[in-house]
Amino acid sequence: MTEPLIHLVRHGEVANPTGVLYGRLPGFHLSERGSQMAELAAQALEHQERPIQRIISSPLERAVESATPVAERFELDIELDERLLEATSRLEGGQYRMDLSILTKPRAWPYLINPFQPSWGEPFTQVSARVESLLREVSDGAEGDIVLVSHQLPIWLAHRRAAGKSLAHDPRKRRCALSSITTLQRSGDRFVEVGYESPAARLTGQAVDTGAV
Repeated sequence: MTEPLIHLVRHGEVANPTGVLYGRLPGFHLSERGSQMAELAAQALEHQERPIQRIISSPLERAVESATPVAERFELDIELDERLLEATSRLEGGQYRMDLSILTKPRAWPYLINPFQPSWGEPFTQVSARVESLLREVSDGAEGDIVLVSHQLPIWLAHRRAAGKSLAHDPRKRRCALSSITTLQRSGDRFVEVGYESPAARLTGQAVDTGAV
């Protein structure tokens, strides 16, 4: 048995017909396709034939619903941890996308002063620190793999930190597809990325991926 792995799973497609940046807003659930994506992620973890010791999820509905197929396959209870939450954002609730189209929205301009921090919401350093603290906590004494179900930004920052890259980045270039699995392993005092897969890739081309901070 190799060292335990930590699988960071992003939630599936969300039903978001009005295209708002939903952030931490309640009431945003998986779409039918999003549920199919979550099942594919659970299947991918099962096919690895590795013991899963715990599954921990962001408390937001879309994350818990994405964690459910994994919990059912491995007969585990879903633990909730706020350190896996989506980042806070002052743009939450508006019809914004984190791409160049946001520059056409005058109401967003006051919050776009410093994209490297970022000025529109929870600092990248803060998001990274809370995820890192959970990674360290769950890896201490772990005897089996751990599944963490979260959101695009927290997972992408965990990837960048593991890769030794700056946390500042272009949101358009995140490699963190819906229901993707980013796998880390602890190596001494740090984490390294040992795998990435997109089990729902055949569905992502049809999916609407709006609402991420």
